[in-house]
Amino acid sequence: MKVVLLAGGFGTRISEESQFKPKPMISIGGMPILWHIMKEYAAFGYDDFIVCAGYKQEYIKEYFSNYYLHNSNITFDFKHENKVTVHENASEPWNVTIVDTGLNTMTGGRVKRIAPYVGNETFMLTYGDGVCDVPIDKLVEFHRSHGRICTMTAVKPEGRFGILDIDGSEIKSFREKSKNDVGYINGGYMVLEPEIFDYISDDSTTFEREPLERIAKEGQLMAFKHNGFWQCMDTLRDREKLEKLWATGNAPWKVWENDV
Repeated sequence: MKVVLLAGGFGTRISEESQFKPKPMISIGGMPILWHIMKEYAAFGYDDFIVCAGYKQEYIKEYFSNYYLHNSNITFDFKHENKVTVHENASEPWNVTIVDTGLNTMTGGRVKRIAPYVGNETFMLTYGDGVCDVPIDKLVEFHRSHGRICTMTAVKPEGRFGILDIDGSEIKSFREKSKNDVGYINGGYMVLEPEIFDYISDDSTTFEREPLERIAKEGQLMAFKHNGFWQCMDTLRDREKLEKLWATGNAPWKVWENDV
C-alpha cells in the first residue's frame, strides 16, 4: 500500500524557516520532519512513498537524490577518476516518488495529481508536518473492517492556553487546558479508497472541504480515534517542543525503535 505525503504548501505560519526550505524539510533532531513521518510508516512495513511537492520542490528532490551521501561515510578518491566509495550505506530501503504538484495547487488538487501513481488501489495519506504514535496496523485493519471510502485519524490536540474558572467576574481558579477541553480534529493519517479521486474537481479543490464534506454526508467517512501522542509543527514553538522531546529521548513518535 502506497503512502502519500502532502508536502507542497508554503508553511507561512513558520515562515522564519520555511522561507528557505519547504516546511516538511524543517528538521527535528537533525532530520527533516518528513523523514520522521516516513520512518513511522516504514516501521509498520509501509515504505512505498509518494511525496506531493510544490513550494521549493527542488529542495526535496535534491535531499533524496543525495540521501546516502548525507547519511553515510564517504571516501572520495580523486587520484582514480574521482572514485567514490560509500562505507556502511545508511540509506533507507524505501521507494520514494516525488511529484511536482504545482506551486499554488490546493490540497485536493495535489491528491488528484498523484492519482496515476496510486492506481486503482487503497492508499494512505497524511500531512508532511505532523508526527504521532498512531498504530498504523490497527488503523489499516479498522479501515478494511468497515468498507467505506475514507478513514481519518481523529485526535485531540493539547490546548495552548489555560482555562479560567469564572464566577460572575471573580476568577475562582486557573488550570492548564487539557485534551478533555477540546473535541476531535483531523489528525491526518488517513486510509483512502481510489474512489476518492472522483470527488476532487481540479487544482482549486481543498481536500478538507468539498471532497471530505461530501463523503461525510454520504456516510463514507469514518473516524479512527487516537488518544495517544499527536503533534503538528505549525509554529516555531511547536518545533521547539518536538526538538526537546527528541533531544531528551522522549519522542513518542519514534515507533521504529519499538517492536511493532
